[in-house]
Amino acid sequence: MFSHVMIGTNDLEKAKAFYDKLLGTLDIPAAVVDRHRIFYRTKTGTFSVSKPIDGKDATAANGGTIGFNATSTGAVDSWHASGVANGATTCEDPPGVRDMGGVKLYLAYLRDPDGNKLCALHRMPA
Repeated sequence: MFSHVMIGTNDLEKAKAFYDKLLGTLDIPAAVVDRHRIFYRTKTGTFSVSKPIDGKDATAANGGTIGFNATSTGAVDSWHASGVANGATTCEDPPGVRDMGGVKLYLAYLRDPDGNKLCALHRMPA
């Protein structure tokens, strides 16, 4: 359904350094820089971070979350640890299992340096 997700940043270099490390834990290659934006491209979609085109400050979405698939609980934990080590703050509950009505998910949440809420998710076997 989606081709890409784009969020804003006020510091493109800082965002690139952060996301290169964070998404690297999920085996996503480093970003490609295109003027005022950076792009992380995979077979399943594109994640982008951009300085706002209108020149105003970027702000985080209230109630919004960007979720990334992880291949294991260990990948979620590595993602979370990398985020915290590189300037993110942990939010929500600590990383762990959430039972969502018969579906078990292993989740971790972070706020990136610009305040965007992020999640790494691994779907556990039933």
